[in-house]
Amino acid sequence: MTASIFEVLGQPHSDRAARVAQLKEIGFAWADLEDEAYWIDQLIVMPEALYSELARASAILWLVLDKTARYLAGKRELYVLLGIPEILWDTIDQLPLPPEGRISRYARFDFAISHDGTIKLLELNADTPTGYVEAAIATPWLFKLAGLESPNAGMAQLVAAAWAEEQPEAAACVGYGAHVEDSGTIEALVRHSGLDVRCTDCLELWVDDGVLKDGEGAPINRLFALYPKEWMAVDEGGDALAYAIESGSLTLFNSPHSIILQSKGLQAAAWGLYELGLLFNEEEREAIRLYMLPTYNKPVFEGSFVSKSMFGREGGSVRLFDTQGQLELADEHGFDTSELFPVVYQKRAELARIETAAGEFHLLTGMFMLNGAPCGLLGRAGGPITGNTSHFIALGVKERE
Repeated sequence: MTASIFEVLGQPHSDRAARVAQLKEIGFAWADLEDEAYWIDQLIVMPEALYSELARASAILWLVLDKTARYLAGKRELYVLLGIPEILWDTIDQLPLPPEGRISRYARFDFAISHDGTIKLLELNADTPTGYVEAAIATPWLFKLAGLESPNAGMAQLVAAAWAEEQPEAAACVGYGAHVEDSGTIEALVRHSGLDVRCTDCLELWVDDGVLKDGEGAPINRLFALYPKEWMAVDEGGDALAYAIESGSLTLFNSPHSIILQSKGLQAAAWGLYELGLLFNEEEREAIRLYMLPTYNKPVFEGSFVSKSMFGREGGSVRLFDTQGQLELADEHGFDTSELFPVVYQKRAELARIETAAGEFHLLTGMFMLNGAPCGLLGRAGGPITGNTSHFIALGVKERE
């Protein structure tokens, strides 16, 4: 295996069950799922210089994509290219855009970092990212056990600052109390917010004359929802939810405008504007050149490339093509949304490989963007396509010697 800029530390604890139980106590209840080991009991570290570059890249790419989203806002012919469901057009056009850098206050970049430290942005989940508990709770705890500092320590404070601005009165996910990962995610966010926020199930919410109500009939005016907004186009209550938002009786977090950031077509738009020499200043152009991948609405590549749905999640709909344009690998586990939304095409990037006690994997590097700031590394180990069968492995920064 090629030498990597990443280093694997430690060996799995002899009593995994005890470790899993401890993680459950602090809020990470899905280290093992249905007798499958989701969590790999080792640590991954990167050099401090690479982490600093990654944080800088995240900060400027966040502004690049924010600027692109604002350029696209109100241009309905471009909403079509982004795959944004028509049910949301009036909502995002009628509501005022949030402040710069705050269209989403809870988001996560996914980066491919190669074995030599080359950083390339794969995608942005600006709407409903999971992995928060792994990054904000499990990772600092695991690093502390090893006598190391984690750069993720500030995540809770950033969430508290964001929620102090948003002031949601309820937080919701689908299958609250039954879906352990999503339930644990919103419970952790509520706890870190420091606010008195009740948790509820999206499936129990209903709209009464434009007012959103919970299962007990209590109205909700301000809601944080771990609910993908594109689902409003296919869910039975989507029209009613959109009406509640448009009428002003419901304020939803993240903002409905986060659907623009969420679309993978946004990267194609940013890349097209870059190639045309429009919109961006020199610093932004340099960041796009260094850290973004050529992305288009058509497969125009000479070399290998990737196709994925505008709103695919957890690897669903991802297909890898070789240098001859032939299909090499397709995700078989995630939900394929390419029949519902348009497809985007992106140049392939190399993921570093890591050798762990559980085997050799490709490493995907996540960086959370909380209240507009980069904070929170998330390590996921899997195949060439990082899908819902990937593993969590705590990721951090190598201490100076």
